[in-house]
Amino acid sequence: MSAPRVVIGLSAVICAVTEEAPYAVVTGGVSGEPAGLPFGPFDPAGDRTLELSLRRWVSEQTGFDIGYVEQLYTFGDRGREAPLPDLGGEAPGRMISIGYLALTPSRAALAGVGARWRDWYEMFPWEDWRTGRPEALDNEIAPRLRAWCDAAPDAATTQTRRARVRLAFALEGETWNEERTLDRYELLYEADLAPEAARDRAHFRGEAPAPPTHMPACFGAPMISDHRRILATAIGRLRAKIKYRPIIFEIAPESFTLLSLQRIVESISGLSLHKQNFRRLLTRTGLVEPTRQSDASAGGRPAQLFRAAHATLAQRPVGGVHVPTPRDARTARSK
Repeated sequence: MSAPRVVIGLSAVICAVTEEAPYAVVTGGVSGEPAGLPFGPFDPAGDRTLELSLRRWVSEQTGFDIGYVEQLYTFGDRGREAPLPDLGGEAPGRMISIGYLALTPSRAALAGVGARWRDWYEMFPWEDWRTGRPEALDNEIAPRLRAWCDAAPDAATTQTRRARVRLAFALEGETWNEERTLDRYELLYEADLAPEAARDRAHFRGEAPAPPTHMPACFGAPMISDHRRILATAIGRLRAKIKYRPIIFEIAPESFTLLSLQRIVESISGLSLHKQNFRRLLTRTGLVEPTRQSDASAGGRPAQLFRAAHATLAQRPVGGVHVPTPRDARTARSK
């Protein structure tokens, strides 16, 4: 029996962020089924590069041409349910998926069937701390994770699980690290608290598809294949990157008020920032410069508009924006 062929698939996490929410493009799932990310196989004979192939697939599935894009990660774990490639009558192949992160400053109109923008906190509601620590974290998620820890086969595994859960979900006085989005999803998956886990287990064993696991909404909406894992990886990457690179200007509009830029950073990080500290940071680093225009759309005194200081960004290496831990960011947005 010949070994299964390995086929390369390409997945795109396309992000746009507003003051209210961060969004990712999803496809399918319009009839109550889980949605997925834009996805397609790489054709080594017809596609000159992986990135050009990705851009073609995204355009075909969404009607949208992506701009900034970077390779995210390669996903190839055996046992993850994934769309198996059609090999022309041969046995199904093993799919290795390469994920990409693409950023855009606005939610462009999407023309693909079932393609739409979706708030990524619908898939990861426990990640949004902008109004404080989510109640469901302590009321629903933590108790089930503790039960999973206690059900471990031996004391050593119980202790290991407890330590992982405590650090990832900021329990027992630990500090929340917003970049560990993937760690938290993987723990929920391992503890059978992600609906995808039972589905993948049945698929790996060659059994009939398991009925959907109905979980409270606080555990997030499932996605096809391992696409929620890919999205979690992208969220963690973007949350980390805005701190050390001025990548926020790939997402922000061309001109913005300082408050609107702060809201965009808050949407991505899932945290609330201190208004004056945020403005002092921008002034000190020279990341932005004023325009000669103002925004009066909110009523009251018009707010000055700013733009990215492209001359400064081009002349020297600059960092990103400071994002505090929740312990440092308890002040309300009105401050």
